Amino acid sequence: MMTAWISARRIPVVQRADIGRWLRDSPAALVPLAVAVGALTGLGAVGFRLLITLFTRMFTGYDDYSGLGRVASTHVPWLGVWFLLLAPVLAGAVYGPIVYRFAPEARGHGVPEVMYAVSHRGGRIAPQVSLVKALASALCIGGGGSVGREGPIVQIGSAAGSTIAQVLRLNTPRVRLLVACGAAAGISATFNAPLAGPFFAMELILRDFAAESFGAVVLASVTADVVGRAMLGDHPFLSLPTFDIHTPVEYLLYVTLGIAVGVVGVAFSKILYLIEDACDWLWRGPEWARPAVGGLALGAVLLVLPQMYGVGYPVLENAVRGRYVVGMLLLLMVGKMIATSLTIGIGGSGGVFAPTLFIGAMAGTAFGVVAHDLFPGVTGSAGAYGLIGMGAALGGATRAPITAVVILFELTGEYSIILPLMAAVVMAAGTSHLLSKDTIYTAKLWRRGVDLDRPPSERMTFTAADVAVPAPAPLVQRTSLRDAAAALTTAQFGMLPVVDEGRYLGCVSAQDVAEALDDPASPENVGPLVGRPTAVAADATASDVLGALRGHGGTGLPVLSDDGTALVGWVTYESVLARLGPDSSAASDSDT
Repeated sequence: MMTAWISARRIPVVQRADIGRWLRDSPAALVPLAVAVGALTGLGAVGFRLLITLFTRMFTGYDDYSGLGRVASTHVPWLGVWFLLLAPVLAGAVYGPIVYRFAPEARGHGVPEVMYAVSHRGGRIAPQVSLVKALASALCIGGGGSVGREGPIVQIGSAAGSTIAQVLRLNTPRVRLLVACGAAAGISATFNAPLAGPFFAMELILRDFAAESFGAVVLASVTADVVGRAMLGDHPFLSLPTFDIHTPVEYLLYVTLGIAVGVVGVAFSKILYLIEDACDWLWRGPEWARPAVGGLALGAVLLVLPQMYGVGYPVLENAVRGRYVVGMLLLLMVGKMIATSLTIGIGGSGGVFAPTLFIGAMAGTAFGVVAHDLFPGVTGSAGAYGLIGMGAALGGATRAPITAVVILFELTGEYSIILPLMAAVVMAAGTSHLLSKDTIYTAKLWRRGVDLDRPPSERMTFTAADVAVPAPAPLVQRTSLRDAAAALTTAQFGMLPVVDEGRYLGCVSAQDVAEALDDPASPENVGPLVGRPTAVAADATASDVLGALRGHGGTGLPVLSDDGTALVGWVTYESVLARLGPDSSAASDSDT
């Protein structure tokens, strides 16, 4: 009887082991996994879009403000258009601390973080990223941030796929695949484009077209699209004009358009990171306050061009329908580049996918207006060039030509668009390749020291502990201000760590001690002056170390144990460069 009881108790364990083995190894297990990721991402996409509408109404009183012109918010009509100066500040004051505290990777445009997670972290993304990204991006867009919703939805879906895989303890290839499923589902749900989603995931996230992977991402994409259409209706997210080719000569104009828009796409990428660098250089305060303070600059741009408020799809539709003159089209194109770059640079959260389409539409329509004036007998409407410009800008900026062609085909439903679209997209992608080594996504990773095109053995694989130098001799919490001042006069980094019985508490800076000594009500010891500067974990990767060091080049950063209680060392740009110097390859070889 006891034997029977023991056997009965073992059955669930065996069953769980069999289920886990089936989920990890069986190709059939990809069906329920992909469906689950697609359904969850579809729900997340619907919820995210509703959040954007909610916050936009909260700030402006309208579902979408960008196409209204200079009108006052219905909530504060007495402010007139000056509310545009305050909306980004208020939004940044809310989402800045949330992102800083709970998920710093939710800052920015999202897709590079997913690409990095797949290539360097085995697809593992922190579970809280989905919620933080949704809330922060919705607040940013609703408060006037000139960014898109597609990048956040991709990151939300990818985080959902990664979370499911981690909960089920799947192996690394399955984790990566479910992340790609989430990315495909995100694009599918937001654009109602179930074909474009898989190609986006294969071209940009997985960077391969394995048959098993393609089947899974297609299934996730279809599921997400079904969920989205069931809850939001079977409506295209953009209402675009019909397309036709007047004469074969027009193909030469579309080729020229592809080259021109390819240049524009590269310019957008350069401006994006140039403004982000300028914001990094100018900002000296805490990161959590950066979106609120920088929101004043963004608000000033919105006062000049209120069409930059939010995603801006109504303005895009007006452009391709021929409602703007050439000068206004070019102004909107440049304005979008600046507004989007500024939103990202001040620490905003949102995508660059939609702004790229917007910029391409403005450039393409302006090109079409000029072409129609010069060759009225052989050209179609300017809006047709705007549509092709959207695809060309996307292909040039991301260098994902298949995704660009498929997504524009799905948005228009016009088969006649295929040939000129393919010609323009290929020319744009080729022009981009000639002008720049990186795409708008990979440039962000390259700036962190990550090159996705290098073989894994050539990438930087060190951790913070590998490049850490000995930390300065710490102070104890009871150290007097005079003794701390004496120690700080010889401190190499302008700050010293503070410990209590060996437990790391934070750091105290020379500036804080100097100001305290000048204060009649100064504390007796350094305890009240201890702050918690940015720190890195001992196992932080090379890109995480470089990302954390940005803005802290003069002081370096403390390196802490995994639990954050012990000081392991100190990391600086100099210590990183020492690792990457002439002898680093030899060191790496000896380690292996």
